[in-house]
Amino acid sequence: MKPNILIVEARFYAHIADMMLDGAMAALEIGGASFERITVPGALEIPPAILFAAKASEGAGKSYDGFVALGCVIRGETYHFEIVAGESARGLMELGVHHHLCVGNGILTVDSEEQALARAARDRLDKGGDAARACLALVNLRMRLGAYR
Repeated sequence: MKPNILIVEARFYAHIADMMLDGAMAALEIGGASFERITVPGALEIPPAILFAAKASEGAGKSYDGFVALGCVIRGETYHFEIVAGESARGLMELGVHHHLCVGNGILTVDSEEQALARAARDRLDKGGDAARACLALVNLRMRLGAYR
């Protein structure tokens, strides 16, 4: 069975988001998954959007096997970075632990745009691809163990 994955992409840094999306889509295609994509403004909106999509798909008779979260948080001069980085990660972890969703975390938390570009590029660290591969690994593990669903 071909896994159906939803990519939830924060567009706050659109050029970085495009690079992350490129890596994620390539990894999902190689992994034999079908996928859809939705966008949200920033990283804090990703966890609720995933939960909304998971709940809405149940009622529509169509379900997602997993989710790929893509975004970028770049440190600034205020405490806001810590809040966004920590709370988006906590939200994604809660989706897995408490809601039993398979989520690949591709939200970059970096000190500079240079670090973000290095992590986003497919020909460098390919963190979008890593998030998609992590999602597929969780989907496969859940299927192998017969857990939830």
